[in-house]
Amino acid sequence: MSCALCNADAETSFFAVSGGPDGAGVEICESCCTQIEGDPDPNHMRCLATAMWSEDSATQVLAARLLKRLTDHDWARDLSDQLWLDEETQAWVDNETAASDHRDSNGAPLAQGDTVVLIKDLPVKGAGFTAKRGTAVRGISLVADNPEHIEGRVEGQRIVILTKFVKRK
Repeated sequence: MSCALCNADAETSFFAVSGGPDGAGVEICESCCTQIEGDPDPNHMRCLATAMWSEDSATQVLAARLLKRLTDHDWARDLSDQLWLDEETQAWVDNETAASDHRDSNGAPLAQGDTVVLIKDLPVKGAGFTAKRGTAVRGISLVADNPEHIEGRVEGQRIVILTKFVKRK
């Protein structure tokens, strides 16, 4: 399968796009996931020039949000100015901040794509392992209907984590 953002023929994984319909997301490659989690590499993110015109709303939303993060680059501002979204999709883009009722154990706001660190050992039900204290969970997804839950990948498993057991990195 190819990546929804950069169109690379690579192994992809599901990335939830917050603030929209339940279960909405895109299949993206590890490279794009890394870009979303940290500081996006402007050269890699030039792929957004194509992704923003996708027929998939979740892809458009993710592209628009990434372009907002890259506004210090002329090409990203130009693409943002060119991007037209219907009212519903634009509301989804803008809903990113509305979904940030999620707070870590210290009360710091959490956002889609943040990296958090576990503050205690957590037994993972059904997976047969314990997620150890100090484990970094990169590229979290916010659970839209529950501000006490986030999702993240630990030891290759996608798990739900209570926000009271993490701190923002």
